[in-house]
Amino acid sequence: MTSPDRLIRVFLVDDQELVRTGFGMILDATPDLRVVGSAADGQTALDTLRRPEHRADVVLMDIRMPGLDGVETTRRLLAAPDPPHVVMLTTFDDDELLVAALRAGAAGFLLKDAGAAELLAAIRAAAAGEAPVAPRLVRRLIDSFVLAPPTTESAEHPPATASRLERLTTREREILASVGLGLTNAEIAARLQLAESTVKTHLGSVLRKLELRDRVQAVILARTQGLTGDPRRTD
Repeated sequence: MTSPDRLIRVFLVDDQELVRTGFGMILDATPDLRVVGSAADGQTALDTLRRPEHRADVVLMDIRMPGLDGVETTRRLLAAPDPPHVVMLTTFDDDELLVAALRAGAAGFLLKDAGAAELLAAIRAAAAGEAPVAPRLVRRLIDSFVLAPPTTESAEHPPATASRLERLTTREREILASVGLGLTNAEIAARLQLAESTVKTHLGSVLRKLELRDRVQAVILARTQGLTGDPRRTD
């Protein structure tokens, strides 16, 4: 949705004014980012984001809000044509909402106490189509996903299993394993000595073959199937 030669437009959604103000100050002081608006609740965010002057590339979305929470707001926002990337803002005790946010289509997850460097990196990664996930949240996200009870959605679209991995070529498995380590496309390209465009092509094939919706699901699959050397396999 973005290109290197223009600003990344960011919209902030959080019921805490201090959070919106603090993040806004950091983003406004960054040359390649611009805050195009903010909202204190989900419904206001949906209404505001429909206006052309508030169109965003990335939305930072609080996962817990009164009224329309971040999960349902994200689900509705992503149902619209050409939606922005949504990075969920969460605390370390929001385990029960992580899976719901993932299924709603969140592009990534960031802890509210993230430092400026982590915040900026997450926004840029999301705008580039990556899946930023705070390192401290990776294990909790995986555990929540694995331990979550099945839903109608998951029954209709079951998670990829070890048998599906047999569909992948050796190179595609390498790409998937690298994604599971949290590497960006550029980092994977350098690691495997490939062009970044080739990495994107392979990753698209991986998602298609394994019937995964996005990169976040690919990270979870790679970790739960032990492709990254994670000792806690689930198969």
